Amino acid sequence: MKSDDPNDPAKIVAVDLQAMAPLPGVIQLQGDITKSSTAEQIISHFEGRLADLVVCDGAPDVTGLHDMDEYIQAQLLLAALNITTNVLRPGGTFIAKIFRGKDISLLYAQMKIFFPTVTCSKPRSSRNSSIEAFIVCQNYTPPAGYVPTMLNPLLDFSYGQGNQLEGVNRVVVPFVACGDLNGFDSDQTYPLGKGEEYNVLEPVQAPIRPPYQTYLDMKKRKELPSQTT
Repeated sequence: MKSDDPNDPAKIVAVDLQAMAPLPGVIQLQGDITKSSTAEQIISHFEGRLADLVVCDGAPDVTGLHDMDEYIQAQLLLAALNITTNVLRPGGTFIAKIFRGKDISLLYAQMKIFFPTVTCSKPRSSRNSSIEAFIVCQNYTPPAGYVPTMLNPLLDFSYGQGNQLEGVNRVVVPFVACGDLNGFDSDQTYPLGKGEEYNVLEPVQAPIRPPYQTYLDMKKRKELPSQTT
């Protein structure tokens, strides 16, 4: 969120399920965006002002059952969209991680209700074998008379005939594979440095407690069960 005052820095609100190390100039919240209490806390930090960009990189812990993973990810995306409709300015942009599956057309259709321009993008950093992609929704234009609510993130399609699904309920969204054949392949391993000495850079901010910390602690205490091959 930017201010008209050039001396007023942009406001950035970040939220995650896990604790985050503090970053200068960033408001950080720990919570679940699918809970109304977390959503209301996020919205309160904007103090009535509106954001230019909302980004959701959240994803559930995958189970390996693709239908289940796609459904949970879709619900997470809709929770992010619900918050977005409360804080995004008209003309703003919403970007979110999405799992592309066979039943994704309805989700695309709901994005098209709020954004006239919707594109599905696959960055080169995302593995080719993964169903992960990012949906880029531009020029936020909510339906006439739409009032954001925390009760239900889904529309009831009562805001005009233009929002009704037609035909076989399919919405064709442009798909963009970022990069070209000369770029790196995300499913390929490449040598670092190409013969030169490679210096590993420390992360800008290390995780407070990474998910694998429990494993490292158990390994240090030699508490891991013995494994045989």
